[in-house]
Amino acid sequence: MVAKPGLDGHDRGAKIIARALRDSGFEVIYTGLHQTPEQIAATVVQEDADAVGLSILSGAHMTLFPRVIEALNERAGGAPAGEAVLVFGGGIIPAADTARLKELGVAEIFGPGATMASICQWLEEALDRREPADEPAGETSSAGETSSAGETSSAGETSSAGETSSEEHAHGPV
Repeated sequence: MVAKPGLDGHDRGAKIIARALRDSGFEVIYTGLHQTPEQIAATVVQEDADAVGLSILSGAHMTLFPRVIEALNERAGGAPAGEAVLVFGGGIIPAADTARLKELGVAEIFGPGATMASICQWLEEALDRREPADEPAGETSSAGETSSAGETSSAGETSSAGETSSEEHAHGPV
């Protein structure tokens, strides 16, 4: 899942990341602009997302990222967000803030200059490391599933954002 928390109205980067992840085979749900941390956490739970990428350019990352993690923790029954869902982010975030965000549970921060290939590769490897050893990789959900956020994959999954994916990644929604 890719989300834009807060009042930041710049979503070109989030849309580019969502498309790059989709083109790499991930099922991607883009929440759109101006989402509250609670809305993001609710969508993560509703869509059973494996990961959520937060995009912020407004400078509110030290407020909004921790609030999203807190909301995820509340919905996960006390399990830390990093165990239930992989949280990563991007934007204009100073190195000192990046270190603090990682302490709070953000797995990775991507700044200006990060390539789409490096982000996709990192996410795939991070999700693979989280897979239980007894669960075979590559299992996907059945065709025809509908989600509330908007994309359609070749497996027939639809969400309200209208994006189309040519293949589905071995992991669940991002």
